[in-house]
Amino acid sequence: MIRLAFTILAGILLGLVVHLVSVLALPRIATQDAYSRLTPMTKENAVTQLPLADPNTSPMPFMDPAFALAICRYDLSGGPLKLQVPVSQAYTSVSFYTRNEIAYYAINDRSAGRKVIELDLMTEAQHNALPEDEEVTAADRLIIDSPSATGLIVMKALAAEPGLMPQAQASLAAATCAPQTDAPAKAEAPRGRR
Repeated sequence: MIRLAFTILAGILLGLVVHLVSVLALPRIATQDAYSRLTPMTKENAVTQLPLADPNTSPMPFMDPAFALAICRYDLSGGPLKLQVPVSQAYTSVSFYTRNEIAYYAINDRSAGRKVIELDLMTEAQHNALPEDEEVTAADRLIIDSPSATGLIVMKALAAEPGLMPQAQASLAAATCAPQTDAPAKAEAPRGRR
């Protein structure tokens, strides 16, 4: 009887270990992650609007049909990026993800407090290489440090009613995500939200 109970307990423990290892390893070995799916349909360091959510043709799972969606697939190896997203009438958010889909920063129109969400994205090494400028404060320029050189920026604009979807799409169509042409002023900024 004890031998049977021990065998059952060992089988349950082995099953739990295998399940835990497979759940933790799956995101690293999956070949069709968000970055891989979006690579053929997006340009690097440029904003690409995604088609409206449709259950049959959606490029990513669980897309909300009330939001217009745009993606910037970035590569910071050539230098920092400047991101500008005009806010929509209802709600606009910008989220930052590493190549491995780890979210490291998010901002929305209410926390930005402006009509345009404007920020500089760079690696920590690029941020540290910026010259000191005492006249520029964190309120003047928002600098986000990316933990990886590549990743995704997801921009969403809410259409509170179906008839407002063209306005939401137009605000994202005016967004830019491009390499910086001028040297950004150094400012103390948050290292990212968790």
